[in-house]
Amino acid sequence: MNKLLASLIATLFVGVAAAQTPAAPATPATPATPAAKAEVKAEKSVAAAVKSEAKVDAKADAKVEKAEAKAAEKAGKADAKAEKTKAKAEGKVTKADPEDKAKASAKAEKAVAKADAKAAATAVDANAKVDATKVDASVDKTKAKIDTNAAKAGAKADVKAAASK
Repeated sequence: MNKLLASLIATLFVGVAAAQTPAAPATPATPATPAAKAEVKAEKSVAAAVKSEAKVDAKADAKVEKAEAKAAEKAGKADAKAEKTKAKAEGKVTKADPEDKAKASAKAEKAVAKADAKAAATAVDANAKVDATKVDASVDKTKAKIDTNAAKAGAKADVKAAASK
C-alpha cells in the first residue's frame, strides 16, 4: 500500500512540475510556398462566390414570396369586389317590383357573371406575374450558380498553375 501511495504522490509531483515548465518556443514559420498562397487565395475566392450565390438565391426567393403574397392579395380583393357586386345585384332583385323581378333578375345574373369574369381575369393576371417572377428568380439563381462554378474552376486552375512553378 505504501508503494502505491508513494507512486501516486510521485506522479502528482511529476505532473505538477511538467505543467509548470515553460512551453517550447514555437518553430519559426516557414515562408509560404506559391502553391500554398494560391490555395489560400483560391479558397477565399470560392468562399466569396458561394456567399454571393447564397445572397442571390435569398433575394430571388424573397422576390417570389413577395410576388405570391401580392397575387394572393389582388385575388382576394377581386373576389371581395365580386361578392359585393353580387350582393348589390341580389339586393336590387329583392327590392324590385313583382312585375320587374324577371328583368331585374336577368340584369343581376349578367352583373354577377361580369363580376366573376373580372375576378377570374384578375387572378389569372396575378398568377402570370408570379410565374414571370419565378422564371426571373430561376434565371438569377442559375447565373449565380454558373458564376460560382466559374470561380471554382478558376481557383482550381490557379492552384494547379502555382503548383507547377
